[in-house]
Amino acid sequence: MLPIVHAADRFVVVNKPAGLLSVPGKGPDKQDCVASRVLRMFPHASGPLVVHRLDMDTSGLIVVALDADAQRDLSRQFEQREVEKAYIALVEGIVPSDSGEINAAIRLDIDRRPYHIVDPVHGAPSLTHWNVLAFETDRTRLRFVPHTGRTHQLRVHAAHIGHPIIGDPLYGRREHPDQRLMLHAAELAFRDPSSPSTRLLRFSISPEF
Repeated sequence: MLPIVHAADRFVVVNKPAGLLSVPGKGPDKQDCVASRVLRMFPHASGPLVVHRLDMDTSGLIVVALDADAQRDLSRQFEQREVEKAYIALVEGIVPSDSGEINAAIRLDIDRRPYHIVDPVHGAPSLTHWNVLAFETDRTRLRFVPHTGRTHQLRVHAAHIGHPIIGDPLYGRREHPDQRLMLHAAELAFRDPSSPSTRLLRFSISPEF
């Protein structure tokens, strides 16, 4: 099962737990995912379900289409950057200012897949705004707003400014095997595919960290 945040006739918004894939992976042991669970919970769903993804280690809001036309409309909103997203993260150390932006191009490191690196020459343009929510002893709680949607963008950008996300095994450090990545998709806003001329539907859910 999945925690349902909102269920409509043509889409559903769920709160993905950390450690669950967004879509099936390769092999029979990687078929459990958001898409397969939604299909079990909403057996009338048809056509492609997947609109966007979160990293397996990231928790938070995902919208899933329940018919092909809704999937096309929602996917178009993501592609044209009409969707609003925000994340909450705990990062290592005390960030020295209250807000800022990270404008650093990113590309895949082909020699160390799935690792991504900042590369101002060959990387894809990547922009993230952030602001401090709280200082917590030796760490900082940040709100990230990505203006592009690159793979691992927030994780790479956080490490790039010297404050990797806590529990990140690729770009930071994981203190013990069961420690989760402290990154959560907390806010999501998009237009209802049944009424695209209406205002944005807004959803939010706080992280469990």
